[in-house]
Amino acid sequence: MTQGSFALSRTFAAGLLCIVLLLLAGTAMPRWLTFLITMAAANGLVSLGITLLMRSGVVSFGQGLVFAIGGYSAALAFGRLGITDALTLAISGGLLAALVAAPFAWLIARYRGIFFAMLSLALSMVLFGLLVKSESLGGSDGFNMGRATFFGMRPADSWSNYANYGVTVTLAGVVGITMRIYFDSTRGLVALAARDNEIRVEYLGSSVRGLIAGNFVIAAFCGGLGGALAVISLGHVEPDFSFWTRSGDFVFVAILAGHHSVLAAFIASTVLEIVRSFSSAYFPNSWQLALGLFLLAVIRFLPSGIGSLWATRYASTRNKGATT
Repeated sequence: MTQGSFALSRTFAAGLLCIVLLLLAGTAMPRWLTFLITMAAANGLVSLGITLLMRSGVVSFGQGLVFAIGGYSAALAFGRLGITDALTLAISGGLLAALVAAPFAWLIARYRGIFFAMLSLALSMVLFGLLVKSESLGGSDGFNMGRATFFGMRPADSWSNYANYGVTVTLAGVVGITMRIYFDSTRGLVALAARDNEIRVEYLGSSVRGLIAGNFVIAAFCGGLGGALAVISLGHVEPDFSFWTRSGDFVFVAILAGHHSVLAAFIASTVLEIVRSFSSAYFPNSWQLALGLFLLAVIRFLPSGIGSLWATRYASTRNKGATT
């Protein structure tokens, strides 16, 4: 077995093991914890898209755009098209978000730094303005969505929360495995090279603009998928999904996780949900301060994100195995 195929097999095995363990653990978790992890996994998918862009040297402050598109598409498909299957709603939300983002990908890929961030944020705020003014979509209040089915079956009330948890964790795990494979592929490694020196990558024959545009569309799919899964669990969608503060939460998680690890994006999202839940419960008027102090501590002691704790060791082990 070659080094590449061994690493691929190990990625598959580790990812599937994590999915199975989470599904088994969910049967013993309290209802509040399964809901918290469900939302963390859905939001983690959106931040994973930002992580992908960070590896290319850019950061999107407008992931709320695709998050809202995925959420609204799932709710509208349920209420107006009669599509009730959770898996279909989630995947269609991701595909629609990628489809909407595709025409802007080549335009936004021309920019770097603050210009890339602000242009993506502007697109998100345009959608927010349209949603707030649209009475047919509930205006500023949004609208509710009924309970989804799972492979044609509607679970009982006592199991509906776990069903949402199972679908979200499984889809997040599959996307996470796929993204890890993409990170380790030639195109994924070229993205890291473009982050350090675009001119050298261009001289090697790769299009940095095309790379960033492609990653932008992939990030949009992840964001739309996460938005659809979040709405399926919440049962409600509103314009605030595309507001700049929501996009800021996703960037917060991406910075907290770093660009080294896929798993770190979901861990950071879970940490954010835990800190936000307990801080708002015990410090209702200053929970944002707790989040800010937590982020400052991570930036001070782990400037490359929490994923650097194990990703650097994994990379050195893999390189040592390749040279032996």
